[in-house]
Amino acid sequence: MRALRIVFPSLCVLLSACAAKQAPPLQRYTLGMGRAEYRNYGGAEALCEAEPRWLSDELSSINGVLSRFLANTAHAAQPEALQHAEHLELLQEASRTLGPVLEVHTQNLRALPSCGFHRSGAFPDIARRGAELVKDAKVRLDGASGAVAAAELRKAQRQWEAEAPGREAQAKQTWCSANVTVGSGDLYFARQYPNGRTEWLFCDGLMVEQPPQGEPTLFTPDWISRRDRRRIQPQKYLDAAKAYPAEEIDRRPGSGPEAGTEAATR
Repeated sequence: MRALRIVFPSLCVLLSACAAKQAPPLQRYTLGMGRAEYRNYGGAEALCEAEPRWLSDELSSINGVLSRFLANTAHAAQPEALQHAEHLELLQEASRTLGPVLEVHTQNLRALPSCGFHRSGAFPDIARRGAELVKDAKVRLDGASGAVAAAELRKAQRQWEAEAPGREAQAKQTWCSANVTVGSGDLYFARQYPNGRTEWLFCDGLMVEQPPQGEPTLFTPDWISRRDRRRIQPQKYLDAAKAYPAEEIDRRPGSGPEAGTEAATR
């Protein structure tokens, strides 16, 4: 009976020790086509008690996901790139889910040097590569909002370009009378192009044009007769263009009144 009393406590001690060394639960993460399995060891003690082979596989799998993520989001901030849409979509997904995984991976990599096996096998390369990938992934995530904003801006710019003829036609219909007299100087529309060139359009077909950092010039269509040309007072058109409110000039989204100056200095 005394022997049983000795055996049972010893068995309980052994079982408690085994329970204390039980590895954290395995977690799975998917990002696009990348998949990984990892554990949140919570520090060096649990990490260093892990089976080295399993730990190597776990750290490598997260490195693989990060490498794939960086490769497949390289054009997320380049709206003109062929793969922009899918790269931006993956970056947006990562901005929602990758942060916690990065934190765990960073914590595990920082704890690795405390382990006796950290210089053996592939661990040195895994740690070095992991640190690089984590740094680059954080930079990529920090740029996610900027990439989305750039995509939305480019979409608005394309819409502006597509709808430009319609806006001009609507303005002409609104501000120009059916019987226009050459020399009237009635201005109905003004537009500034991305390169900074500005045009002021008049109901009688004349146009004032100003290049970036240049002086405005009046252009008269060839089809206007010599007799009608006598009624044209150039200064009247130049003054009308100068007086046109800058905020009402039709500009591509992302451009401002200074666009002409910026374009000329590039």
